[in-house]
Order: sequence, then C-alpha cells, then structure tokens
Amino acid sequence: MGAPIAARNDGIAGDVAGDSIPAGTQVIELRLAQLRQMFNFMDPSPFLNRDLDPKAEEFIVEWCRELPRDAPLALLVYLERAPGMAEEADALRTAVRNYFEGRSEATRRRLRQLFGRGRMSLLIGIGFLVLAVIASQLMMRALEAGSFAEILNQSLIIGGWVAMWRPLEIFLYDWWPLKADRDRFNRLAAMPVQIRYVPGGNAQSATLDWPFTEAQHAATVRRAVAG
Repeated sequence: MGAPIAARNDGIAGDVAGDSIPAGTQVIELRLAQLRQMFNFMDPSPFLNRDLDPKAEEFIVEWCRELPRDAPLALLVYLERAPGMAEEADALRTAVRNYFEGRSEATRRRLRQLFGRGRMSLLIGIGFLVLAVIASQLMMRALEAGSFAEILNQSLIIGGWVAMWRPLEIFLYDWWPLKADRDRFNRLAAMPVQIRYVPGGNAQSATLDWPFTEAQHAATVRRAVAG
C-alpha cells in the first residue's frame, strides 16, 4: 500500500488528498466512514465505472439543484478513517467523473429521442389537422346549415388541434428539464474531488475499503490467470 498524499488542513481535518478547491467554489460535502458507501456494490462493473449508491447520488444531485446554475462545484468527502492508497483520491475523482459523464450521455440520448418523437408527432398532428379542416369544409358544403352541422364542424376542428397537443407539449415543455439535467450532470462530472481524512480514524480500515479491496481482488485475478 502506497503512502498517502499528505497535506495538513489547519487542524480542521487530517491529511488531505486529491484536487485543490478554488476560492468561490460551491462545495458539496459528504461525511463517510468508508469510500465504499458511495458506490452501488450490486453493480458488477469495474470499480472505476461502477454506479454511485442511489442515496449518495440523490444527495449530491439535490445539493447541486439548490446551487446557482453558473456556480463552479467541488465535492469534498470527509472520510472517517486513516489514509489508504496514494491513488485513492484520483480513483474517486475518476469514478465520480465517469458516473456523471455516463448520466449526461444517457440524458443526451433521451433528449435526442424525445425530439425525434416530437418531430414525428408534429408531422402526424399537422397531417391530421389538415385532414380535419378539409373534412370540416366538405361536410359543411354537403350538409344543410344548422346546429348539428355546426357541432360536427367544431368537433372536427377541435379534434385536429387535439392531435397537435403532444408535439406542442414536447417542444414547449418536456425538453428543458432534460437539458437542465444534462447540464447539471456535466457540471458534476467536471468538479474537483477532495478527500479530507478525519483524525482518529482506524488505520486498518483502509485495507477493508474501496479502492484497496478492488485492487487486491484485481491482483488476485491476474495471478490466477497468469498461473
């Protein structure tokens, strides 16, 4: 196990690892007993591509929602154990970045699919509206003027405009929450990540925590394959 990246934090916490946090940055803070609490260990993906724990993700995203949209972000993790592997802060930053980049890409695909449905719905809606107007005009010529003919005429026109409801909803309302989510995930993917080790942590607990356990498992698999 390598030596931790050491820097003192004015006695507020112990050693500091990872990125520096510039002044004026809006800091999202987590306090964890172990880094593994941040990840969903039911996800079989390699640890740098593993999903965040749903509660951790919800906490980070909801905190981000409350901050100004143009504010720079940073993630600060107060870790209640002794420093572990020298690269664990880098691994954490990479895992967080990979996760939110994946969420951004998934949201971008959903946005593209939504616009595709919107365009198709718009073509269908316009076509139906044109047919409804033509049918209304033909009907008014074929039927004698009266309340019944007027009711049928208005029903066709209303039906034509109802067909336009879904594309209008997509292009006026449905797309911008997805765009806001995509922009938010991009900001979270780009944020610096720092770990502050809380003094008094168990020196042995680092060997039971991510990413040490993942590295140990990977090394065991490599030895088994090589052997």
